[in-house]
Amino acid sequence: DDLEPVAHIDFTLPLCRELREIVLRASADIGLDLLDGATYGVTQGPRLETAAEVKRMANDGCDIVGMTAMPEASLASELGLCYTTCAFCVNWAAGYADSREKIDMAEVQKTVEQGILAVRQLLTASARHFNS
Repeated sequence: DDLEPVAHIDFTLPLCRELREIVLRASADIGLDLLDGATYGVTQGPRLETAAEVKRMANDGCDIVGMTAMPEASLASELGLCYTTCAFCVNWAAGYADSREKIDMAEVQKTVEQGILAVRQLLTASARHFNS
């Protein structure tokens, strides 16, 4: 049968507290400064946001805007999996600071490459906390 039952999930707290605590402890272990808690505004990629979208999300209370935290979080929740997000910023949002007129994609790419190194270190440090 092609008609599977719909899985309604409680998304009040969309991320796993236990995994979040592991990531926070691991960041302290390696001296990586993380922001503990923010409101993530999700957009549909792969395009970047417009200045108007960013302004609306800021007015709605979003601290960070991106396209990589969903639908993974809801899919993990549907499957009962512990999931958290670790995001790093690659540019000022459209319409702000250096991105007021245009986002420099070469700068974004350089920042991504640097950020990936930090994420790899964080994942390695996080793995040490499992079963400890």
